Amino acid sequence: MLLQGLKVVELATWIAAPGCAAIMADWGADVIKVESLTGDATRTFYPESADMPGSPIFSMENRGKRGIALDIASDEGRAALLAVLRDADVFITNVRPGALKRARLDYETLKRQMPRMIYASVSGVGLEGPDVDLPAFDITVFWTKSGVGRSHIPPDQEPFACRPGFGDHATALATLSAVLAAVHERHETGRGRLVETSLLRTANYALGWDMSTYLRFGEAPTTQARDQRPHPISGIYFRTSDDRWLCFVLKGPSCYPTLMRVLGHAEVAADPRLALPSLDLDIVREIRALVDAAFARMTLAQAAEILTAADLAWAPLQTLGEMAGSPQFAASGCAVEIGDGWGGKMASPAAPGRFPEGAPEVSRAAPKLGEHTREVLEEAGLDPAKIDAILARLQA
Repeated sequence: MLLQGLKVVELATWIAAPGCAAIMADWGADVIKVESLTGDATRTFYPESADMPGSPIFSMENRGKRGIALDIASDEGRAALLAVLRDADVFITNVRPGALKRARLDYETLKRQMPRMIYASVSGVGLEGPDVDLPAFDITVFWTKSGVGRSHIPPDQEPFACRPGFGDHATALATLSAVLAAVHERHETGRGRLVETSLLRTANYALGWDMSTYLRFGEAPTTQARDQRPHPISGIYFRTSDDRWLCFVLKGPSCYPTLMRVLGHAEVAADPRLALPSLDLDIVREIRALVDAAFARMTLAQAAEILTAADLAWAPLQTLGEMAGSPQFAASGCAVEIGDGWGGKMASPAAPGRFPEGAPEVSRAAPKLGEHTREVLEEAGLDPAKIDAILARLQA
């Protein structure tokens, strides 16, 4: 069912590459996470204990996997990894290209030994160019270097960072789609291939409307201060009398007169001077001021009633708590229940794809550091004495 029978080996840390592998584990793949003897850096976020079991960060990115710990800088550690990789379908890594080449774990080295294996490289900027071996995170590359942040932050505000993992999870999905395309191709060719994704390229695609406009005309719009925005209502946030915010978006030409009618200003849409679109910023501000005043007289509940009844596209600006507690959050399957690794259960964000006609159960806890080392290395055919030596390093 789905990815059951597919063996995936992950040599990665942080989020983008582990996030891709975690979704594959959700969908039934046998994912083996290879960590250093000190473990993935995300283990340090909300570190686990009997009093606080189940790190939400590490668990989300690593649930459903088996975990082994190896010192791949050592001869026995590298040999053990190669043994685990020998029958792998997919190898996912976000180790920097230079380090992989020095360890002889780069694609060119491994493809001669494992021609059927799909090698997925997840990086900051790709495998070519002057910045390939610079450290990269979603905040520095996906958000800051790519232009995404500058396009989102109005010029009258100080720069701010994206939330952690925001660009990483988009890159995880990009990696997943590329890997599955290569898996499909291998059914015909019998050969693996190199698959490459990066934070930079994913950001470029995510901001595709703006970037395509820039590539075509040499300039593109960016987010402006509210008073400078060229549309009076679409994509604008409005405050209600109970100090809540809502956003409205035009679905089509009929939405403007409909909105003005339900707000008690039907005369505005009938006035040719106030027709949309308008290139006159003073007129845009005049219309927006009317809408501001109308919503300022309503509570959010009152606004919700009239906007929903008119079939207009709108949404309240919600907190995470409001979203997680809403009936739609549950109905959309936005969370799954997984083990916390200490005998209990915990909720975790679900992968975005859903399979209503059946899918593997998502419940297995993220592995403890090196939890499955002996089991996995025995499956790979390693000599028991070598396994004992590797475990001794982990326990030292």
